[in-house]
Amino acid sequence: MEVRFEDDELERLAADASFDGGKPRAIVKGFRKLIQLILSAKDERHFYGFRGVNFEKLKGARAGECSMRINDQYRLILTFDEGKNGKVAVVKAIEDYH
Repeated sequence: MEVRFEDDELERLAADASFDGGKPRAIVKGFRKLIQLILSAKDERHFYGFRGVNFEKLKGARAGECSMRINDQYRLILTFDEGKNGKVAVVKAIEDYH
């Protein structure tokens, strides 16, 4: 699956191993792991098989967005679009759920 980033800092966080964006090391490591998982998937149905990421579609004001667990406190927020070669994951934010 192709990945796009809404935020330049998130794109740099995924690509630049020396950049941490002021985030804790564990969050950066978990974020990069999720990006690799997304890149290896054909579509979002693939994520339901990974219990540890707790992939879920959000409701209410966040309808249309999905979240994946980075750790107990942080979530990766994303949406999905159609691209020329299939689904495109649009990474929107890393959010503190506490």
